[in-house]
Amino acid sequence: MKLAKPLTLEQVATILKADFEGDPEFIISGINEIHKVENGDLTFVDHPKYYDKALSSAATTIIINKKVKAPVGKALIFSDDPFKDYVDLVNKHRPFNSCSQMISASAQIGEGTIIQPGVFIGNNVEVGKNCLIHANVSIYDHSVIGDNVIIHSGTVIGADAFYFKRRPDRWDKMTSCGRAIIESDVEIGACCTIDKGVSGDTIIGKGSKIDNHIQVGHDSEVGKNCLFASQVGIAGCVTIEDDVILWGQVGVQKDLTIGKGAVVLGQSGIAKSLSGGKVYFGSPAIDARNKMKELAMIKRLPEIIEYIDGNK
Repeated sequence: MKLAKPLTLEQVATILKADFEGDPEFIISGINEIHKVENGDLTFVDHPKYYDKALSSAATTIIINKKVKAPVGKALIFSDDPFKDYVDLVNKHRPFNSCSQMISASAQIGEGTIIQPGVFIGNNVEVGKNCLIHANVSIYDHSVIGDNVIIHSGTVIGADAFYFKRRPDRWDKMTSCGRAIIESDVEIGACCTIDKGVSGDTIIGKGSKIDNHIQVGHDSEVGKNCLFASQVGIAGCVTIEDDVILWGQVGVQKDLTIGKGAVVLGQSGIAKSLSGGKVYFGSPAIDARNKMKELAMIKRLPEIIEYIDGNK
């Protein structure tokens, strides 16, 4: 999330009542969790396993719970609870604003767009031209919808990311401040959920087609002209390149990439990144031809065991 007005390191540290290391006038232009950081961003780290990743990332300001030397070109804010301080900053700069009408006065609706009864369109939403939004669709704040988009009934665009920190007695919610972006010529079926990014954007690329009952997790990016059949589930921070086909009930784990033109057959589970231009099947998904051979061999196991026992 980019800040409406950049802040200085000293200003942010004062808000958090925290010590800092770096030039007090050091500029902070955005707030992002580690997966989406850019130059000028503030991020946080609260576990030794990820100190190096955060300190060497593109982020230039890091909230950290250990006194370390600031890397060249970066600033540090020292905190007993970086997660809490990060969330406090997000809530301050992207607070929840309730809406008292079905279509917010701040929403922008393009020419020729049809909005059926019962549709909710939140604050600062942009909807392009010649779209068709069917009954009972919900489009959360700050979402962006391109031109010629069709969204079927019951779908939710821009709900919060499923992102929590484990505490000894509870789960703490990471406030989402990203967006959901649906590019032009996309069709989304009924009862789908496209979550907003934690701090960046969840993107459905131009021309992609999504069936009913599909979940796309936070900060995932779907390329152009992809096709997803019913009940596909995609976790957070997944990159799906152009022209990918996922058939029914495919499950995709977080933080991986599916290459351009890959086809994944129904009920497969994707546990690691897949190269493009191939057909996959199984859980974990592998080359479909190899999986079919494997299944054929498993089917022959009783015959093989009987043969071995008979020749002992």
